[in-house]
Amino acid sequence: MEAQEKDELKELRERLMVSPRLVWDHADAATREVIMAYGERYKAFLDRAKTERQAVEEIERQARAQGFVDLTGNAPGARTFYNYRGKTMVLAVAGRRPPSQGLRLIASHIDSPRLDLKQYPVYEDTDLAFLKTHYYGGIKKYQWLARPLALHGVILKADGTRVELAVGEDAGDPVFTVCDLLPHLARKAQMDKKVTEAFEGEKLNILVGSLPLGDKETKERFKLYLLKYLEERYGIQEEDFISAELEAVPAGPARDLGWDRSLVGGYGQDDRSCAFASLEAILETPEPEYTSLALFYDKEEVGSDGNTAAKSCLIEDVVERLLERAGESPQLWRRALMASRAISGDVTGALDPDYPEVHEKRNAARLGYGVAFHKYGGSGGKYSTNDANAEYVAWIRKIFQEHGVVWQAGELGKVDEGGGGTIAKYLAVYGMEILDCGTPLLSMHSPFEVASKADLYMTFRGYQAFFTGA
Repeated sequence: MEAQEKDELKELRERLMVSPRLVWDHADAATREVIMAYGERYKAFLDRAKTERQAVEEIERQARAQGFVDLTGNAPGARTFYNYRGKTMVLAVAGRRPPSQGLRLIASHIDSPRLDLKQYPVYEDTDLAFLKTHYYGGIKKYQWLARPLALHGVILKADGTRVELAVGEDAGDPVFTVCDLLPHLARKAQMDKKVTEAFEGEKLNILVGSLPLGDKETKERFKLYLLKYLEERYGIQEEDFISAELEAVPAGPARDLGWDRSLVGGYGQDDRSCAFASLEAILETPEPEYTSLALFYDKEEVGSDGNTAAKSCLIEDVVERLLERAGESPQLWRRALMASRAISGDVTGALDPDYPEVHEKRNAARLGYGVAFHKYGGSGGKYSTNDANAEYVAWIRKIFQEHGVVWQAGELGKVDEGGGGTIAKYLAVYGMEILDCGTPLLSMHSPFEVASKADLYMTFRGYQAFFTGA
């Protein structure tokens, strides 16, 4: 084959065939520094936002620092925030066009799988003090055993007094744990069983102490010692746990992963990787063509039910308020949403080279190849999903390409292997265009998820392009 013919075939192949693009191949030295700096800010966000309440506090703190004002108040301003019940947040930047002509929305979620304390959590057994839990979201139960845990949350006493609690993160703090069975005795109890049967939810009990109060005649003296400590330290009694939201999460900070520090390992990257990207994107959006919203929802990991979730009427109230602030009729909220374009910012599973059998390689997202979008999610025959139309996918491609965003398209596993849903379908009911788009992860839903700093940065770049693109 002559050289000219080889060149023609090479040109033809490059023009017609899809070639995955590794972000690092398109990042010069200056861009690599920007990517690494983004990773540092991101890790700090993960450490400050281990629960949905903490995420809302951190988002509001950053928004106020950038001049955002309360949407529910009377202060003038084109940049507003809406803190809804301390568990869901919306940031909005007014566009040059009136809101009734459509909005640009990126919706992520700020809850993550964890262990929640039960209403009556405190008990003792075999001279040890424990807390009962009910796991939240889709977890592999064994991943939460024999690891240091921290407790975060809020306790509301009957008189309305609010007690904030965060224990296990500082170097001087104690930590907690769920004990595991030693391998010498685990053959029948665990190893001979299916994974789904070997680790029971009711045995995810957190060890919190072993000191007694009183003498041998004192009843439940290990539980009593703990309750006395909690009263002295926090002013709470056992009944106060009924009106508490306390979450056990992995203790410790997010970390650089790998000798080259190109990866981030840590808890809660599903979905705070996308939440942080949309936060930074909207904070850096000065005056978009269309009014832009970043929505940070709660309860996605348990089906988006509840008044702080995507199934709630929050978006309707927000749009009504934005219309009023712009001098338009709030009754136009439905028309505004039907004319809107949105991204469901949620993570996806990256191709795991140790488990290639669960992926369809041609359609699996890969770590390091940029932000990934899914035309659809769900499971089986595209059940329980929003299937974005071709016109909208083409528009997203165009926006990303025009802004130099390295992106990839993917699908969560083989057909019939499993699957997962996002909040896209709950926003799609308003008639808006919406597409799932977010960061690929390894070890998703584990206490130590893994992301590429390159993909994290490209998620931000993609969201930024979405807000500023026409």
